[in-house]
Amino acid sequence: MSGPAPQPVDGEAQELALRLARKEGREIVRMRYVEEQSGFLVECEVYPLGGLRVEPLRPGPYRFGSRDEADTFIRETITILEYLGCDVI
Repeated sequence: MSGPAPQPVDGEAQELALRLARKEGREIVRMRYVEEQSGFLVECEVYPLGGLRVEPLRPGPYRFGSRDEADTFIRETITILEYLGCDVI
């Protein structure tokens, strides 16, 4: 039996998940999924395969009003990354 998710304390974001995508042995995407008092947030770091960037691209952040919307975004993003040949952990 599971109860309601714990709420963030004092405005701190609570990390719900961290997903990593790798291709050809290199990490190319890092997605951090957090709950804030105002909703849910997905932060991304992207390391393009064809470049030598040291600093990642940071699209977003993506904000959602409900956990269901954020879960759908994460699930669909993972599916796309897998179709592109990435290993997602």
